[in-house]
Amino acid sequence: MKITLNQQATDLQANATVADALAQMQAKPPFAVAVNTIFVPRTQYAAQTLNEGDKMEVISPVTGG
Repeated sequence: MKITLNQQATDLQANATVADALAQMQAKPPFAVAVNTIFVPRTQYAAQTLNEGDKMEVISPVTGG
Protein backbone atom coordinates (compact mmCIF):
# COMPACT_ATOMS: atom_id res chain seq x y z
CA MET A 1 0.00 0.00 0.00
CA LYS A 2 1.09 3.59 -0.51
CA ILE A 3 1.10 6.27 2.17
CA THR A 4 2.72 9.68 2.39
CA LEU A 5 5.45 9.66 5.02
CA ASN A 6 6.96 13.07 5.79
CA GLN A 7 5.70 14.30 2.42
CA GLN A 8 7.33 11.39 0.53
CA ALA A 9 5.39 8.60 -1.20
CA THR A 10 6.21 5.39 0.66
CA ASP A 11 5.30 1.74 0.04
CA LEU A 12 4.36 -0.41 3.03
CA GLN A 13 2.95 -3.92 3.34
CA ALA A 14 -0.81 -4.28 3.73
CA ASN A 15 -2.05 -3.78 7.31
CA ALA A 16 1.15 -1.94 8.29
CA THR A 17 1.14 -0.08 11.58
CA VAL A 18 2.74 3.16 12.67
CA ALA A 19 5.43 1.02 14.34
CA ASP A 20 6.12 -0.73 11.00
CA ALA A 21 6.51 2.60 9.20
CA LEU A 22 8.83 3.91 11.92
CA ALA A 23 10.97 0.77 11.67
CA GLN A 24 11.16 1.08 7.89
CA MET A 25 12.34 4.69 8.11
CA GLN A 26 14.68 3.84 11.02
CA ALA A 27 13.33 6.73 13.09
CA LYS A 28 15.53 7.77 16.01
CA PRO A 29 13.83 9.13 19.16
CA PRO A 30 12.78 11.62 20.28
CA PHE A 31 9.90 12.27 17.89
CA ALA A 32 6.14 12.64 17.75
CA VAL A 33 3.82 11.03 15.19
CA ALA A 34 0.63 12.27 13.54
CA VAL A 35 -1.53 10.34 11.07
CA ASN A 36 -3.85 12.49 8.98
CA THR A 37 -3.04 15.42 11.32
CA ILE A 38 -4.11 13.47 14.44
CA PHE A 39 -1.48 12.87 17.15
CA VAL A 40 -0.75 9.18 17.83
CA PRO A 41 0.42 8.39 21.38
CA ARG A 42 3.57 6.27 21.60
CA THR A 43 1.57 3.54 23.36
CA GLN A 44 -0.56 3.18 20.19
CA TYR A 45 2.21 2.86 17.57
CA ALA A 46 1.90 -0.94 17.32
CA ALA A 47 -1.91 -0.88 17.33
CA GLN A 48 -2.50 2.04 14.92
CA THR A 49 -3.06 0.48 11.50
CA LEU A 50 -2.34 2.60 8.45
CA ASN A 51 -4.59 2.72 5.39
CA GLU A 52 -3.95 3.36 1.72
CA GLY A 53 -3.45 7.09 1.17
CA ASP A 54 -2.82 8.01 4.82
CA LYS A 55 -0.50 10.91 5.56
CA MET A 56 1.94 10.22 8.38
CA GLU A 57 4.29 12.84 9.79
CA VAL A 58 7.21 12.11 12.11
CA ILE A 59 8.24 15.32 13.85
CA SER A 60 11.51 15.69 15.72
CA PRO A 61 12.05 18.47 18.26
CA VAL A 62 14.33 21.33 17.30
CA THR A 63 16.47 23.10 19.83
CA GLY A 64 17.93 26.53 19.55
CA GLY A 65 17.42 30.09 20.49
